[in-house]
Amino acid sequence: MEGPTSHNYFSQRLRLHYVDWGNEEAPPMLLVHGGRDHCRNWDWVAEALRGEYHIIAPDLRGHGDSQWLLGGSYNQVDYVYDVAQLLHQRQHTPVTIIGHSLGGAIALLYTGLYPETVTKLVSIEGMGPPPAIIEERMTRPPAERLHTWIEELRHIAGRIPKRYKSLEDAYERMQTENPHLSEAQARHLTIHGSNQNEDGTYSWKFDNYIRAFPPIGLPQEEANELYGRIACPTLLFHGKESWASNPEEDGRTQCFKNVQVASIKDAGHWLHHDRLEEFVALTRAFLAE
Repeated sequence: MEGPTSHNYFSQRLRLHYVDWGNEEAPPMLLVHGGRDHCRNWDWVAEALRGEYHIIAPDLRGHGDSQWLLGGSYNQVDYVYDVAQLLHQRQHTPVTIIGHSLGGAIALLYTGLYPETVTKLVSIEGMGPPPAIIEERMTRPPAERLHTWIEELRHIAGRIPKRYKSLEDAYERMQTENPHLSEAQARHLTIHGSNQNEDGTYSWKFDNYIRAFPPIGLPQEEANELYGRIACPTLLFHGKESWASNPEEDGRTQCFKNVQVASIKDAGHWLHHDRLEEFVALTRAFLAE
């Protein structure tokens, strides 16, 4: 099967990358990856759905083959702007969106901002840490949050990106990160998620500065208000072995108008890799409703 074509677009003067899986006469679909990931993480999902949709998948700023940010912070609202620009420039709406983790959070916020442009929404663990952790983080005094952020940035500035002697070493790190991955999945993600350095070693493509948690962002109450603006049917996925909590059990689905939750056994945070066939089957059934 032929893979996707590679393209660039510009947002806030950054050159950002995305791939296009073709089938332009079909309904549009956008796939948004999570933190420290890349657009080719969606290849198996895209291959399953490309016959029914015109799929594009971006590399978020600081990830994959998109430019790194120089100055400022990687903030969720800037990611939302980048996605809005891609859909606007490509005239890729009305659109079905599937997002994972950070990408799921971006998808939720974008859909709350532009509810008329999204027909169906799937978010894989895109609501962040459990509510108690979010509340504890956001109730810290502003000075404490800012001091923590500054120290974190200073630490990252002195951090040398990890260099792996071989692609095999990088693959082994990928496999350790998610033991659910098959050997083929881990190798595929490693090949598309790393670059070879001039000395022959390999490093991950993402910018280490994405690790710094921004000290200022949308308060949870305002995020909930945006979730309440989402007009389309929404499916929230949860992996039962994940660190994230089930949004139905912790009460976070209450602000949605039309939402359902699928909790997947034997799956962690990357459940669309861990239980690919089940994920695709449930997603396809939801999209067909």
